[in-house]
Amino acid sequence: MITASEVTVRFGQRTVLSTVDIKIDEGQWVALVGRNGCGKSTLLRVIGGLHKPDSGAVLLGERNLESLSRRQIARQVATLPQAMPAVPGMTVRQLVRQGRYAVRGPLGMLRTGDDDQVRTALAATGVETYADTAVDHLSGGERQRVRLALALAQDAPVLLLDEPTTYLDVRHQLEVLELIARLRSERGLTVVSVLHDLQQAARYADRIVALHKGTVHTDTNAAEAVDTALLADVFGVRGRVWNDDITGRPACTYDAVL
Repeated sequence: MITASEVTVRFGQRTVLSTVDIKIDEGQWVALVGRNGCGKSTLLRVIGGLHKPDSGAVLLGERNLESLSRRQIARQVATLPQAMPAVPGMTVRQLVRQGRYAVRGPLGMLRTGDDDQVRTALAATGVETYADTAVDHLSGGERQRVRLALALAQDAPVLLLDEPTTYLDVRHQLEVLELIARLRSERGLTVVSVLHDLQQAARYADRIVALHKGTVHTDTNAAEAVDTALLADVFGVRGRVWNDDITGRPACTYDAVL
C-alpha cells in the first residue's frame, strides 16, 4: 500500500535519511525504532506527505504522493504528530471535528453538528463522555485519546503515529496501545508508528524497522527483530533478550552502555 523508494532527506549539510527503501502492506502494523536523531520521525513525515524528500519517491498505492493534493492525501493517511498546539477553550468535540476537513472542505466545515465519523471517533476512543469539555482541562492520557479520535475522524485507511505514548505513564501507554490495536483490528487499518520502547514495538507491531544513522539496519518480523545484536548495533547498549511467557514476544533488559 505504501512504498518508499530510495528516499533521501538532508537538513543543510546533514543527511538524515539516506536511500531508504521500505514497503508497507495493507493492514500491517510497522514500528519504526532507533536512537534519537536516526530519522524515524522524518521518515514518518515523508510517508505522510508532510515533508518532500530531496530524492526518491513515496507511492500510495500506485500514485506518487507528489501528484496528490494535501486533501487527497488526508483522505488516505491520518497523521498523529508528537505534539499539537493547544487551543485554549477548544472542546474535545470541536477539535475532533477538524478531522473532517479533508472530506467536508472549508465550506462544509462551516456547517454545525457532528457527522457519523465524528460520533464514531468519539465513541471508539471512549471520549464521548467529555466531548464538550475543553481539551486543556484533560489529563495527558485523555488528551492522547482525543488526538487519536481526531485522526480517526479522517476515516483514512492509514494511520501514522509519532511516539503515541510520549509523556504517558505506563498504564496510559498500555491503554493507548491496546486501543490502537483494537481499532486496527476493527477497521483494518494500516498503522506505522514511531516507538521508543522495544518491548512495546515487539508486542504490538507485525514488523519492526530499525533505523541507524539514516539507513535501514533491520526490517523483519517483530517476533524476530529484537536480539542482542540489535541492542548493540542500533542502540549502543549491552542487554539480555528472551521470549515473554505471556505474550510470546521478545522482552529485554539493558545492562550497560557500549
